[in-house]
Amino acid sequence: MVKKQGFTLIEIMIVVAIIAILAAIAYPSYQNYVQRTKRVEAQSELLAIAQRLASYKLANGSFYGATLTKIYGQNSINKSGEATYQLSLSSTTSDPTHSWALTATPQGQMKNSGKLTLDSAGKQCWEKTSGACEPWDGK
Repeated sequence: MVKKQGFTLIEIMIVVAIIAILAAIAYPSYQNYVQRTKRVEAQSELLAIAQRLASYKLANGSFYGATLTKIYGQNSINKSGEATYQLSLSSTTSDPTHSWALTATPQGQMKNSGKLTLDSAGKQCWEKTSGACEPWDGK
């Protein structure tokens, strides 16, 4: 008697269906993880820019004339490929209090993740879809 080895088509289709179900469950979680990672990356870049602004003030006596191109070299955060956040720095030329506010507006795949803001007083704000200011550590 000859013994046949191998898999039937039904067995292979069951395995494919199980893999598809697992992928359908895992992919959204992975996308959330990617967004959270890019948001944390943007937060660390905002903190680095704030540190450079402090150095600029030490060197020049004030924040007067500071721009993102002078401080950071660009107007967007694009550490891992495409730009994920567009940066803006409040005017540092007309504010007599010498304060500033950095805003990172999401774009591309991060479009619906909410704006990040950091100001000269150290206030960290994450404006989700509701527009309310929430701390950065919120998920």
